[in-house]
Amino acid sequence: MFFLETAEHVKRAHEQAWAEQAARNEKLWQQFGRLQSEFIDAWHWRTQGNISVLYQLDTFDWTVLILYFTILGVLAIYGAYRIKQVIDFWRYRRIQPTPRAFFAEEDLPPITVQLPLFNEMYVVERLLSAVTAVDYPRERLEIQVLDDSTDETVALARATVEKYRCEGFDIHYIHRTDRTGFKAGALENGTKQAKGELLAIFDADFVPKPDCLRKLVHFFTDPGVGCAQMRWSHINGRYNLLTRLQTIMLDGHFVIEQTVRNRTGGFFNFNGTAGIWRRRAIELSGG
Repeated sequence: MFFLETAEHVKRAHEQAWAEQAARNEKLWQQFGRLQSEFIDAWHWRTQGNISVLYQLDTFDWTVLILYFTILGVLAIYGAYRIKQVIDFWRYRRIQPTPRAFFAEEDLPPITVQLPLFNEMYVVERLLSAVTAVDYPRERLEIQVLDDSTDETVALARATVEKYRCEGFDIHYIHRTDRTGFKAGALENGTKQAKGELLAIFDADFVPKPDCLRKLVHFFTDPGVGCAQMRWSHINGRYNLLTRLQTIMLDGHFVIEQTVRNRTGGFFNFNGTAGIWRRRAIELSGG
């Protein structure tokens, strides 16, 4: 009997201990649930305007986000504009620019070709060889070498000019020691001495084709035309990967953008070289 009473007592003690433990566990879970709910409610209140509940945005974050989405929006607009240009290029692909009229041979206007240089000893001879090969009446063609060089280009350009002058070309070498205005200053200085009513400009690394002036000059039969831009091409466009990438980027401007602007009547810009200006237009715009 003693052993049975002892076993019953132990059993009741274990049951009571398990019941007390279960009660304590239930109380702990209730407390944990209450704390968890309070924690979530607090974070929701603090981060209800944020992207993530784990972070609270500050002024710097808002600045970065605004700048990011502003730039993204600008790029999206620019991308849409480029897509529109491609569509317009295809739409107006059959339209070709034509002069209003054509000059008679004896009425061709005098043209001054201006060649601004600065330390271009490796290309100056090639440039002058191409310009003197241009198909245009010599008595109506003047060539100005506007040299601001400070190296061996000075002697080389002067000697090359003298060579072509002896061959009968109306060519002048104009050297400045004061580079005020740089290229624009050299062109302005040359324009003061120029004879032509039209000014053709070529940078030192250009090689104009023989028929370029004859093709472009007839557009100036329209008195409203102040400038005519030639399309650029590339001598070494397939030389290596870098020149191919540069060709693609430049052709996006010269082949697509400028063509579309011209054929749709949009604003058009002069590229700084490979074009002809009406001298009067430059004077009226302030020089």
